[in-house]
Amino acid sequence: MPGLDLTADAVLLTQAICDVESVSGNEGPLADLIEAAIRAVPHLTVRRYGDTIVARTELGRPIRVAIAGHIDTVPLNDNLPTWFEEVDGERRLYGRGTTDMKAGTAVQLKLAAELAEPLPDVTWIWYDHEEVGEDLNGLNRLLQEHPEELQADFAILGEPSIAGIEGGCNGNLRAEIRTSGRRAHSARGWIGVNAIHLAAPILDRLAAYEPRSVEVDGLVYREGLNAVTIHGGVAGNVIPDECVVQVNHRFAPSRSPEEAVRHIEEVFAGFDVRIVDIAAGARPGLDVPIAKAFVEAVGAEPRPKYGWTDVARFAGLRIPAVNYGPGDPLKAHTDDEYVPVDQIHAVEAGLRAWLTGA
Repeated sequence: MPGLDLTADAVLLTQAICDVESVSGNEGPLADLIEAAIRAVPHLTVRRYGDTIVARTELGRPIRVAIAGHIDTVPLNDNLPTWFEEVDGERRLYGRGTTDMKAGTAVQLKLAAELAEPLPDVTWIWYDHEEVGEDLNGLNRLLQEHPEELQADFAILGEPSIAGIEGGCNGNLRAEIRTSGRRAHSARGWIGVNAIHLAAPILDRLAAYEPRSVEVDGLVYREGLNAVTIHGGVAGNVIPDECVVQVNHRFAPSRSPEEAVRHIEEVFAGFDVRIVDIAAGARPGLDVPIAKAFVEAVGAEPRPKYGWTDVARFAGLRIPAVNYGPGDPLKAHTDDEYVPVDQIHAVEAGLRAWLTGA
């Protein structure tokens, strides 16, 4: 497999790393290429933890910035190798990972190699297993086992943000709302208690629920509460004795996980509520001087991040963090996933301007 050319145009570098299939669990080959390429850069100190690579400048600057991107993707669907198309005058690179988030990763690799003396010290992080469970996430593993690698005054995650700045992120909660009945033969349904029928009030409460829009540090976050799965029944002739409605709650970063849990328990009072997954959100953190300088250098009006991203891990360390990367998050994971070429160049220019003061 040919090595990565970190002197190449960021678009061609994006294409090169996208064409190395790295569905979660198979990041090894791409991690090998990244490690080999970045170890050849003399101004970086490089360490590898599993399939996560950390590269640091050690210039003694008073400010350190962490810039991170994940190298894994969701499964393919006949969308590799990548290809170029021009649509309505916009040149696009299509293929799995182009938006989520190898275009951002490619920009970071190129700048890490080229910028020997950035204004702040920089910790560059390329990590594995972002698209799967919390227990496998490479950034979370780094946080648990080598937290010193994440220490910084400000952090940027290269998640797709249409080449704009998306501050912080919503929190994310999943809960199971259960009803219990009594099994019986469906020919004599009056003997049993139908758990699926008992779930109707759960759906009524969800349908009537009015989500909030919450301003946090100048950005307005939209919340949501939705049923995402429903399970019940064991056979076509049996009255079901259990029904489980799984709900997903996206909550503003001003609300703590504990407050989010209490809210769900209030909404579904009287039902068996079980929290199965929860992650805190992240405040925008745009009021600190280094973040203000970043916004000014990029020249973009910050927006809120509605989805959950790994900026929350930095926020948990009290490190302000933003999302800044090429690509539209609405195209992430789609079969026609693509990134506009102009956005790759725009993010490269924005990061370069901020890191060098040019």
